[in-house]
Order: sequence, then structure tokens, then C-alpha cells
Amino acid sequence: MTLESFYTFLTVMAAIAVVVFVVLFFVDAGYGKFINPKFGPTIPNKIAWFLMEVPVFIAMTILWLRSDVTWQVMPLVFFVIFQTHYFQRSLVFPFLIRGKGRMPISIMLMGATFNTLNALMQGGWIFKYGREVNPAMYDISWLWSWQFILGVVIFVAGFVINLHSDYIIRHLRKPGDTRHYIPRGGMFRYVSSANYFGEFMEWCGFALLTWSPAGVVFALWTFANLGPRANSIWHKYEKEFGEEFTSLGLKRMIPFIY
Repeated sequence: MTLESFYTFLTVMAAIAVVVFVVLFFVDAGYGKFINPKFGPTIPNKIAWFLMEVPVFIAMTILWLRSDVTWQVMPLVFFVIFQTHYFQRSLVFPFLIRGKGRMPISIMLMGATFNTLNALMQGGWIFKYGREVNPAMYDISWLWSWQFILGVVIFVAGFVINLHSDYIIRHLRKPGDTRHYIPRGGMFRYVSSANYFGEFMEWCGFALLTWSPAGVVFALWTFANLGPRANSIWHKYEKEFGEEFTSLGLKRMIPFIY
């Protein structure tokens, strides 16, 4: 693939993200709180999340090993940062899931497809096209650039928020309890979908620390996917808990903004 073709690939992915963003305001993705039989046969959540997330971890590893910059400092650092999220997401998170929830196979396959394409976006830029655009950008001096330092701070903050928020959600119920609860504590003091806020922060930070259009497209996709879902969750809480929820004055996903 030429650099021009790669930019076309990114443009198409960005355009699809915009379409997905609009569609998801009208159709809830049928998993989790919005599980829907119209999405077809289901499999256990633990298996589904593993199969959905592990392709990007594997694909990125293959791209890294097959590149000619495998042991160069900056590509290696970018690779480790990216894979830290997906190691947790594919090999840790699924096995922490409680309960016997299920996910439609169709949703899992759509997620796995996007994740594979995303590996091609991020890996393509980090291991090949980024150097074509600006060979000096990924020199070791990038480690003390303002973009890298600020991006890492944002990424790490988002990663911690995401993990802590997932922990709060997992521990809302005691064993045997079937009631529903409003998540509280951490960033749930400000938004009803703090876990989504953390993940969005991560990929905004990643886009900044890599200073890449591929990273920007991924951050766009993250918001396109999670923003409408955060809106649906907010309205679900509003309907289920009424004033108990609305009196908290929570935003949906981004504190004080959305």
C-alpha cells in the first residue's frame, strides 16, 4: 500500500465513523444493557469479549515483528503503550466479567473486524508511513517532545480511569443480588459512563503522543461508538431511577461538556 492509499484508507474509516455515530443514536448496539434478540445468536460474554479484542493484539504483534523497525526505540515504545491497553482488554478484562451475560455473535464479529482494521491503521502509521511523512519525528528525541509527554499523561490517566470505572461497575452487586444500581465514586461523580470517558481519553492521548492521523481516526471512532451509547445509558438510568439519578446532574461521558 502506498502512502496515498493509506491516507485514502484513513479517510474512508473516518467517514464510516461519522455514519456509525449518527446510526447509533437511533439503533442501540445490542449487547450489555441493551442486549437484543434481533442481533441473532449469542455466546457468553467472557468468550465474546476475548474473541472481539484479541485480534488487534495479535495483528499488531505480527505487524511489529514483520516491520524493519522492530527494535527501534520510538516504534517499540508506541507498540508497548498500545498493547498495554489491549493486553488488559483481551487477556484480563474478559475473565473479570461477572454474571452469565451473553453477547450476539454479530456484535462480536463487527467488533473483531474493526479491531483488525484498527491494527492496520495504527501499525501502518507507526511501523511504516509515519517515517515516510517525517523521518525525524520518531527519533529518540521524540521521548521528550511536548506531544509525547502530554499524550502519555492523558493516556495513563484515561487508562486508570477506565480500569477504576470498570472495577466500580463489576462490584455494584453482591453475589446473588439482581437489583440495578447507579454507579458512584471515581469519575462517576461527573458522568454516567465514566468507563467510556477513560477509554476516550486513552485514545486521544495516543493520537497526541504518536502525533498521527491514524490515532486521530481511532479517537474519532472511539467517540462515534461510545458517545451515542453513553447517551442511551444516561436515558436508561433516567427512566429507571428518575429523580434519584437526574438530581445528580451527571453528564453522559465527558465531564462538564457532554
